[in-house]
Amino acid sequence: MLSEKLHKGLNDQMNYEFYSAHAYMAIAAYCSSESLDGFANFFLVQAEEERFHAMKLYNFINAMGERAIIDGFEAPNNEFSSVLDGFKKALLQEKEVTKRIYKLSDIALDEREHATINFLKWFIDEQVEEEDMFDSIIQKLKRIENDSNAFFMLDNEFAKRAFTPEAE
Repeated sequence: MLSEKLHKGLNDQMNYEFYSAHAYMAIAAYCSSESLDGFANFFLVQAEEERFHAMKLYNFINAMGERAIIDGFEAPNNEFSSVLDGFKKALLQEKEVTKRIYKLSDIALDEREHATINFLKWFIDEQVEEEDMFDSIIQKLKRIENDSNAFFMLDNEFAKRAFTPEAE
């Protein structure tokens, strides 16, 4: 059984993962409006991944004998000045997720709640990958700046991206 504090924290994180999916949908919509279908696909796939993360939390909460509480959330940012701006905002989003996961891990460690500690390790590893991926893309976008051919190639590369959830 989870403490009230840990239960609330896990529920909050689950809802934040759903919010993150909406934030990525908003960036995808911006990319679509700019006819950048590959970049839009990148963020649509990212939204799927965030929903997957939310459902991992949902299932864990239920497996621990608690109830997942679904909350509403504010509308995500829908204004972007460029694709680079969208990726920079996405990196900030991921850094916030990392901070929240660390805080949850600290609570689990303080409470010696070993099942939750073990569960959250996956999220910590995932966040290292997420932040690295977004940072790498931002660096590529900065390097190609006004090179429309390189930008087009990156858009085509992202059009092929797909989400394949790992087996439990």
